[in-house]
Amino acid sequence: MQIAADIAAKAKKIKFLILDVDGVMTDNRLYYSDDGQEIKSFYTRDGHGMVLLKKSGVDIGIITGRKSNLVAKRCQDLKIEHLYQGVPDKLPSFLELVEKLGLELEQIAYIGDDILDLPILMRVGFSVTPADGEEEVKTRVDYTSSYIGGKGVVREVCEIIMRSQDTWQQHMDFYMRGLAE
Repeated sequence: MQIAADIAAKAKKIKFLILDVDGVMTDNRLYYSDDGQEIKSFYTRDGHGMVLLKKSGVDIGIITGRKSNLVAKRCQDLKIEHLYQGVPDKLPSFLELVEKLGLELEQIAYIGDDILDLPILMRVGFSVTPADGEEEVKTRVDYTSSYIGGKGVVREVCEIIMRSQDTWQQHMDFYMRGLAE
């Protein structure tokens, strides 16, 4: 993976990654069963990227406009403690989280796909949108992923951060150790 020097410099400073859900962790579609149950699909490689990123010392949070038991369950599975749901105006929750964590804005990355994410995207140290993010968003972020929402954007950003912080190799070494025996 080739990482541009300006992107690597931003990613190297990151201590906290914040994610939107619909259009970032999912494919931006809403599915409903006949009985009204909401269904979402999460990409397991994105989840594994988040697990590795947390093991590397970068924490993760979620701020989403919709409220869903599925998102709470996914956060529980991934041990994500910082979850803000049902907040269509995300900025107050973001500012509360920044104050709570005591981080500088340059230490925070955010992945968002729509114009409602712009107030946060325009403030953080490393801003990212998926390949299928809104055009208005693409013109205002540091990086547009080569992956679409719900299909690898989160994993790519996790890897960019880990590679920029020189923590990726420890994970590769862990998985490759069995080959050396």
